[in-house]
Amino acid sequence: MATTTAASTTTPHRRLTLLQITVALQTLAILFQASTAGLLLSSAHGEVLHSVGARVMYGASMLYLLAAILAWRPAGGSPRPILYATGFLTLASAQVLLGIAHIPSLHVPLGVLMFALSLLTLVRGR
Repeated sequence: MATTTAASTTTPHRRLTLLQITVALQTLAILFQASTAGLLLSSAHGEVLHSVGARVMYGASMLYLLAAILAWRPAGGSPRPILYATGFLTLASAQVLLGIAHIPSLHVPLGVLMFALSLLTLVRGR
């Protein structure tokens, strides 16, 4: 007579990886940037918040690249996330430069694209 334990009948827990956490952080940072962009027009503190958010977003993009490298080399994963992360860091660099140059006609659409790409990466789990 076989007995089943509670552990065998439950579904296994899925752990978040460092790569998923960094993509989530990056996505949240870009969402914060979108919200503070509106504050630029209506508040004296908007510029400070947007500036701080830009640094956090750029740092999150660098962490994403680092996590992609760590997931690939030591863990034996696919190198594809490194390509995604490198491309995203390139977009983040362009975004920062466009923001400093005050070119909203390119800065805003690029921000929307970055949010969409980051959200897609987060949802797809890659």
